[in-house]
Amino acid sequence: MSQRPLHFNAFIWPNGYHESAWRVVDDPVENVLGLPYYADIARTAERGLLDSIFLADNIAIAEYRATHLPQTQFDPISVLSALAAVTDHIGLIGTGSTTYNQPWELARRFATLDHLSGGRAGWNIVTTVTPLAAANFGETSHPDHADRYARAQEFVDVATRVWDSWADDAVVGDRARGVWAERSRLRAPRFHGEFYDVDGVQPFPRSPQGRPVLVLAGQSSAGIRLAARYAEMAFSGPPSLEAAVAFRTDLHAQAAAFGRHPDEVLVLPALMVTLGGTEAEATAKARRLEDLASAEFRWQNALYTAGLDPDGFDPDAPLPARLWAEPSPSTRADQLYAAARARPEASLRDVARHVMGGAGQTHFVGTPEQLADHVIAWQDAGAVDGFTIMGSTLPYELTAFVDHVVPILQRRNRFRTEYVGSTLRDELGLSRPAAG
Repeated sequence: MSQRPLHFNAFIWPNGYHESAWRVVDDPVENVLGLPYYADIARTAERGLLDSIFLADNIAIAEYRATHLPQTQFDPISVLSALAAVTDHIGLIGTGSTTYNQPWELARRFATLDHLSGGRAGWNIVTTVTPLAAANFGETSHPDHADRYARAQEFVDVATRVWDSWADDAVVGDRARGVWAERSRLRAPRFHGEFYDVDGVQPFPRSPQGRPVLVLAGQSSAGIRLAARYAEMAFSGPPSLEAAVAFRTDLHAQAAAFGRHPDEVLVLPALMVTLGGTEAEATAKARRLEDLASAEFRWQNALYTAGLDPDGFDPDAPLPARLWAEPSPSTRADQLYAAARARPEASLRDVARHVMGGAGQTHFVGTPEQLADHVIAWQDAGAVDGFTIMGSTLPYELTAFVDHVVPILQRRNRFRTEYVGSTLRDELGLSRPAAG
């Protein structure tokens, strides 16, 4: 290939990423509650030679979401473990919170997935923005932004030590001596930090990848710094080409300051896609989704994704100015506060119409040829190493991407025609880290 190969990660969400997806697909609404839904999408992504699939997680939900969206927040590792049995190559990335888990336990679960999948696991590291999670875990308060990121850094350090607590050559299987593994090749974490104390080794040998691939999506300065230190895949990024180039350049510069090579940090920003045989067809599909969008959902969701409880606000009153006088809990809160600050007399309902965070900022609507052009242009500009493809409806837009966009990229010598290895690290071109 004349360029470094593109990489693609498929985001799985019930019926599709657009909030109206469940209202336009023909599938029975209960389908998203069963394994076949996820298995079909995983196999479609694998047929298209994509690097990975990704499952997000919510460990608390605001009840308004049950009205407007299918709720299928299963444990990602459980679902991905089941998908490991029905796929052979596709990477399996799941979300795990560093705020509401313990590092030894979560490290064990992801290493288990890596073993069961033959080396295809990835961990999306999040700090959990919603304060609703605190009560689910017996906590009386939710840590602030700075505290969550301080915990996250220590959490990942601990997890790494747990994964590295067995040397790669620890298992000898010496039946004559009666020695299954050399105890001298075990190294307990013995970690005693500000937030965590962890002593014991992982209860099984080092996994096929050594460590699962580490993924982050933070966009705040603290989130980017955490990604620069640890991430091997980053799937957040600004919506414009110029801003995306700046984001990737900054991320790579910060990674270099931690002694890392830029090639060790792949940037695959989120891109919601709606495809059609013609531009007019794609536009009509996207318009139908928007026509069904709920204003009630959008103002509540703007609050929820900003880390606020929607039940505590009047949508017909302005957002209280006191909120943006306090430290922001997240990048999404920054976006909401900026929109409210620009129109301080406007109602929350009206302000929320102008807040399009996440993949909603980058909804690609067009033909497969146009999407292939878009992907290549962004790669050639140095903005991306690929994209996290978020079909506005699923499995339909992912199927269209696999059947129509992937062949174009292959003909242009920009995408693989077969899987190149056995692990997710192999597909991403990442090295297997040495223990310790």
